[in-house]
Amino acid sequence: MRLMDQLNWKDVTSENLNFYRAVGVECLIVHLPVEMADGKDHTEDFRRLKQFVADHGLELAVLHSHYVPRDKIVMGLPGRDEQIEVWKQVLRAIGGAGVSRTATTFYAISHFRSPATTGRGGATYSTFDYEALMKDPPCVPDRVIGAEALFEHIGYFLKRVVPVAEEAGVRIALHPDDPPIPDPLGGAARIVGSLDNYERIFGMAPSRSNGMLFCQGCVAEMGEDVIKAIHRIGSQDKIVFVHFRDIRGTPYRFQEVFIDEGDNDMLRAMEAYKAVGYDGPVMLDHTPGIPADPTGRAGHAYANGYIKALIQAVYR
Repeated sequence: MRLMDQLNWKDVTSENLNFYRAVGVECLIVHLPVEMADGKDHTEDFRRLKQFVADHGLELAVLHSHYVPRDKIVMGLPGRDEQIEVWKQVLRAIGGAGVSRTATTFYAISHFRSPATTGRGGATYSTFDYEALMKDPPCVPDRVIGAEALFEHIGYFLKRVVPVAEEAGVRIALHPDDPPIPDPLGGAARIVGSLDNYERIFGMAPSRSNGMLFCQGCVAEMGEDVIKAIHRIGSQDKIVFVHFRDIRGTPYRFQEVFIDEGDNDMLRAMEAYKAVGYDGPVMLDHTPGIPADPTGRAGHAYANGYIKALIQAVYR
């Protein structure tokens, strides 16, 4: 297992890479900007990035496609086939650069949170409180859509891009909805919110290239037993990479807390990954905001050190 952290494309600088190398990070996920979905072949741009990262002692393990447009794909609108062609091109370029993983989401409306709360030492916790959110319910009229339509649209998408990803040697990691509750939010259903739904999605385009970004925090938000979930998804070889974080609370009211104070046993989680044979990247995803740490470096250093210690304890 390798410790990973993330940067946006424009933030891949020597200063940031040296910081990650110094705190023990071994590989990197870079979020592709929307400019990389311009219809051009960016294989050489990706190769140069990979070499720049390697020159700093790190591996470019994931090129994240979250910002590659998919709004028409998700809603089943005219123009979705053109967006799918862009996805195919991006996947070929990622594979052509020798990067084996990408990631995306599939929601009509983005993640939802209520106002942040305060934790230990005045740290800021990302928080979801369904009752608080529903006091002024969000509504996005032009994004209203039902669950079966979303299932139809993700199937249409996967059946066309997964064969291209497979040929390019790229695995697509689908991130859960956050929060992954079954209730529509903002008028849109949410289908990437349960392990049963994941398995339905896997079946739409059976391939090792059609997998899961196993976000432990979101799996806990589902109300699932995280250890059992690791075994369930990991035994199918569907974990592409891991967001190793935790929450405190229930599916309808939770906080994203520091890695050592959540509801789940993180040592047992690490042991579960080893038990299913997982040996890919694992990363913090994000962590509470620490006072007087505007860049987030202290939070990243703390979480990365904690994860690194668990990796060494369990895998070595």
